[in-house]
Amino acid sequence: MIRNHEIDYRIFGEEMQYVEVELDPNETAVAESGAFMMMDDGIQMQTIFGDGSHQQNGGLVGKLFSAGKRLLTGESLFMTAFTNVGHGKKRVSFASPYPGKIIPLNLYQLGGTVICQKDAFLCAAKGVGINIEFQRRLGTGLFGGEGFIMERLEGDGMAFMHAGGHVFERELQPGEMIKIDTGCLVGYTASVTFDIEFIGGIRNKLFGGEGIFFATLRGPGKVWIQTLPVSRLASRILTYASPGGRKEEGSILGGLGNLLDGDGY
Repeated sequence: MIRNHEIDYRIFGEEMQYVEVELDPNETAVAESGAFMMMDDGIQMQTIFGDGSHQQNGGLVGKLFSAGKRLLTGESLFMTAFTNVGHGKKRVSFASPYPGKIIPLNLYQLGGTVICQKDAFLCAAKGVGINIEFQRRLGTGLFGGEGFIMERLEGDGMAFMHAGGHVFERELQPGEMIKIDTGCLVGYTASVTFDIEFIGGIRNKLFGGEGIFFATLRGPGKVWIQTLPVSRLASRILTYASPGGRKEEGSILGGLGNLLDGDGY
């Protein structure tokens, strides 16, 4: 039995995408604060406590506990619900917050659960649960790049993640394992085993420039990977913007400096 609202959608754009969700009368989509882009007349916007899913029907205490867990992921206690209160189909659109791709997830086809980075969730059909996922292994919690907590999307409806740069999907066979930079991991299905592996060798630790831990994922299941984590993008921007960062026009070396450090044409 399908418990989530059944929504249709279209994704537009290349580098800066947005998703247009089509709602039948009385259908609702929920989104993180700040994801809204535009909507048709006849859609009612309402701030809700938590995610508005069926998992929050356990009274006030249950709602407080479910919504309060979102604070641990750095998210707000509240989300925004967009409901078609008019006649006929209406559309509401949500935009990705940085260059990259929007990933549609049919949770019914993906086994009901996808675990993702805590800032990857964009929007979903009402009824999808957005909860926290504790990483059980000590090494994973301390060194996984995402702390102890990721987000768990649960339900049988549509949900949407966003990620930076180019995003691709990898289907892991039973027992197959891949190693990924912790920041490049976007999400994975619940059947995938997630762990952290220490990178040995003193030279790797001091001079590798890639951190000292891999995320290891073992199949079966699907994994989504991004080429440009937002943390990496922000770090590079801060480096160039800082007072000690590289100066292109006013430096003595100018373009020659770019050639020397590997950024030549």
